[in-house]
Amino acid sequence: MDPRSTLPSIDKLLRQTEAQELIVRHGRDNVVGMLRNLLQDRRQAAGRGDAAAGQGVLEECADRLAARASPSLRPVLNLTGTVNHTNLGRALLSRRAADAAFQAMISATNLEYDLDRGTRGNRDSHVEALICRLTGAEAATVVNNNAAAVMLMLNTLAAGREVVVSRGELVEIGGAFRVPDVMSGAGCRLHEVGTTNRTHLRDFANAVNEDTAALMKVHASNYSIQGFTSEVPQADLAALARRHGIPFLIDLGSGSLIDLDAFGLPPEPTARQAIRDGADAVTFSGDKLLGGPQCGIIAGSRALVDRMRANPLKRALRVDKIILAALAETLQSHDDPQRARAEIPTLRLLTRPRDEIRALAQRLCPQVQTALSGLANVQVIDCSSQIGSGAQPVDLLPSAGLAFAETGAVSVSRIAQAFRDLPLPVIGRVHKGQYLLDLRCLEDEAPFLSQLDRLDLAGANREGR
Repeated sequence: MDPRSTLPSIDKLLRQTEAQELIVRHGRDNVVGMLRNLLQDRRQAAGRGDAAAGQGVLEECADRLAARASPSLRPVLNLTGTVNHTNLGRALLSRRAADAAFQAMISATNLEYDLDRGTRGNRDSHVEALICRLTGAEAATVVNNNAAAVMLMLNTLAAGREVVVSRGELVEIGGAFRVPDVMSGAGCRLHEVGTTNRTHLRDFANAVNEDTAALMKVHASNYSIQGFTSEVPQADLAALARRHGIPFLIDLGSGSLIDLDAFGLPPEPTARQAIRDGADAVTFSGDKLLGGPQCGIIAGSRALVDRMRANPLKRALRVDKIILAALAETLQSHDDPQRARAEIPTLRLLTRPRDEIRALAQRLCPQVQTALSGLANVQVIDCSSQIGSGAQPVDLLPSAGLAFAETGAVSVSRIAQAFRDLPLPVIGRVHKGQYLLDLRCLEDEAPFLSQLDRLDLAGANREGR
């Protein structure tokens, strides 16, 4: 018998109870379309002599429709040891910020409406006073990320002219985006001064000419030059800029609003200190050390910020009501550093003591070892976390975690894959031939433990994965 004769018709399949349930869940057009595609594949398989080509059609249809309906963007457990991991979404919002964003999503808001006057308002008004209070700036505006903030600032203040920057600060950030490229995209010309490791005030002074639009300092966020180095203090650059009647601009990158040193963390330049040192405009990210949503913040003199608001690019780069709602709550938390540490996940995780993390590792280790069924060895180890997203790249935070070693039955890469295959994917890192789960960012162990019984090392290994 020709195997193709065993293939069911679409009409016959649709009359079955399972198909009716799929139609309720996914819609008739989607079910019919998927069945047509499946039956086409099955006909080809039957033509090659596959006697089982007509079996399990509805089951495969259900699996494919479920997979297609599953969102690509999914929650994961970040156990990499990098707190603000760019690839994993950077900062986690505080509960207050998330609630504010949710309320903004489901209702109309006074985004650009002045409730006192009953007239059109300015969306920056919802966060500007907070930013100014925390930075000491006269005015502030917000765009969709820090690269956009730098571009808007330079396009407004230096289009068609030169901006003087130290050669040692021409950094490349994630995704191969480079500061010189951002400056070029903003329509200004880069004027490099100094050398990679040493730049002096005289280098900037000698570079200033009639075509100079600004002096700029870029925080070297994702690398560090050590040894025989020299950079010009911010206050000295600000004074030089004032003498020539041009603005002094600073791109802080991560941009902390509080003194991290007070929490025992590596010190990071703050926006307030930059303004105090004489910067006319400062840019920094909202989703890094600030611990808020993705955005770029510009703080500085009112005259310069007003010019940026009037730039047509501002409309193209502006943020929506959801971002502003989350940012406002994040900024409110920063009014008190201790409150910020308690409420904002980024700060809370960065300041988590090693002893607390190690105690968690010791509680989890026996249960994880049982779940591995002897296919891999696991032990509690001390390790080092990092801040991430370019903040203090050479400074490490004492942490603890679980290390998985090969036993010959399963490889380290397979262990990593098995954790990624869990319903709530667990993302760790391979370090010195072991698979490591740094537990700094695991505050709630219940979701991690509840899925350990689905950790499939043996079955997947037999499949050659």
